[in-house]
Amino acid sequence: MSSSSNTSVPPIRQYPLFLIILALATGGFCIGTTEFVAMGLIQEIAADLHISVPQAGHFISAYALGVVIGAPVIAILGARVPRKSLLLGLMLFYGVANALTALAKTPEMVLISRFIAGFPHGAYFGVAALVAAELAGPKKRASAVAQVMMGLTVATVLGVPLATWIGQQFGWRAGFEFSAAIAFITLISVAIFVPHIAVRTTASIKTELAGLKNINMWLTLAVGAIGFGGMFSVYSYVSPILTEYTKVNIDIVPIALAIWGIGMVIGGLVAGWLADKNLNRTLVGVLISSALAFILASFLMSNIYTAIAGLFLIGITVMGLGGGLQMRLMDVAGDAQGVAASLNHSAFNIANALGAFLGGWVLSHQMGWIAPIWVGFVLSLGGLIILLIAFAVEKKTSSNQCA
Repeated sequence: MSSSSNTSVPPIRQYPLFLIILALATGGFCIGTTEFVAMGLIQEIAADLHISVPQAGHFISAYALGVVIGAPVIAILGARVPRKSLLLGLMLFYGVANALTALAKTPEMVLISRFIAGFPHGAYFGVAALVAAELAGPKKRASAVAQVMMGLTVATVLGVPLATWIGQQFGWRAGFEFSAAIAFITLISVAIFVPHIAVRTTASIKTELAGLKNINMWLTLAVGAIGFGGMFSVYSYVSPILTEYTKVNIDIVPIALAIWGIGMVIGGLVAGWLADKNLNRTLVGVLISSALAFILASFLMSNIYTAIAGLFLIGITVMGLGGGLQMRLMDVAGDAQGVAASLNHSAFNIANALGAFLGGWVLSHQMGWIAPIWVGFVLSLGGLIILLIAFAVEKKTSSNQCA
């Protein structure tokens, strides 16, 4: 069932859709900046707190765990909360949690604050996607959701480098103070531009919980958890791949990542436009093209110019998966819209952990610096296989319901 089949009165937009999406995407920019800046400042954090870099890495894991747990819990408990109110509450919580990280004096307090900060992540993106899709209408909903998701992608190009630079110049805490400031800017933007949307008559904690029995939803989430993992298998180790295999100066790494990020922005927007025309074909095309991009990139990494081109290709193909899967979840979730949309980002963080783990595993087993790229190829194929199974199961379920 499409999320567009809603019994509530369509909300009246006081402001243009562009401004509403910009307000929602600012929150995505804030979350993306905060999630990845911990990686950029990991050495500064470890040195200041007198712990090792691997120990500081636990802060990143704690955040991801918070995302995985927080997304479904908040979506279920917030089923009857108006979406605008929920967005404001989530972003206020997020800003305060990041301010607490900046104020934390011990490793234990930083760990707890990062875990808490992860809670609103998936729920915010899920609710923002539902709002954008409803306001854009059925013909443009995929593009609208992709534009909201672009906030996270643009953060990898602009937000993370800027927050990392601020943290390097003024202390790592300043990087999280910057993130908290963006959260409060988002709060004001959402309060001004996003209209009130009436709670759906079918929305309840019971219907959201019932969605957890939906096999079509879980298969779609599995596509993201596996298929997206390839991006992180390479992204997590792109610095040593470029310095050790391509033999470039480490100063080139931020430039390469920025170009990768530009590819992600372009890929996400193009995939959103295509998904408005045919969602299922777009998802299949994204996974096939990303698998081909990983193969091609593995042969391009020996030279700096071709290596950057290879990373750009990975970025432009893989990123289209996020918005498309968000739309598919809305279509298969029935009345459990909130939990389905939020769980997409739990799956994204599982992909993060899985890709980084498998990329590290092949490197630790001396399979060579290019091995994480081939992990990406395998995970893309895995995502494609699960997607095809999901299509078959959905067709069978629909046939049984019609019978």
